[in-house]
Amino acid sequence: MSKVKPNEVYIFHVAETMSDIGLRSSRLLVKDVMSSPVITIEEGAPANRVAELMDKHGLGCIIITSKNAKPLGIITERDLVGRVLAKNVKPDSVKAKEVMTSPLITIEPDETISEAARRMSRLNIRRLGVMYKGQLIGLLSSKDILAIMPELLETIQEHALMEGENRAQEAPEESAPLAGYCDQCGGWSDNLNEVNGEFLCEDCRIELETEE
Repeated sequence: MSKVKPNEVYIFHVAETMSDIGLRSSRLLVKDVMSSPVITIEEGAPANRVAELMDKHGLGCIIITSKNAKPLGIITERDLVGRVLAKNVKPDSVKAKEVMTSPLITIEPDETISEAARRMSRLNIRRLGVMYKGQLIGLLSSKDILAIMPELLETIQEHALMEGENRAQEAPEESAPLAGYCDQCGGWSDNLNEVNGEFLCEDCRIELETEE
């Protein structure tokens, strides 16, 4: 009779816990938990204006958009501290687009909360923009998830860590595709990948490879 290895016991435990939690989280969708409407600011606005909006609305982040309201990225309190204050840059002299983290990682409103938590864990982020038909309709944070189901995020993080270790042993991990606007053509894509520092859709990646 073969013995069950310690790591197998751990995997079984995680699977059972995920199954139990899944019964509850499968009933909850992103649109049921997200914050809406979303406070945004245009990419050309100065960083001090971003900070003012955060303070006014009691927020930890602001979504940055283009002039035609396309979400481009996100600025968090940490971004302001690390990219403005820590570098002794005058907040009114640097634009939002120079401080933001881009692209904005997004999710559909009808996805489950468990899928949202899994995506946050896999990409090591705390917030997801909620997109519907190319429009930003909400924002979902890890705090939103923790408020309704604290055990879910912790369990999925542990599960993702185990999966990551297994993948690292088997083969080099490929970067996960992201959803957002292509830096080349500006069109919306659910399959962005980074190429030479830019996030490109599949068509633009193929075109670039053809030119080379």
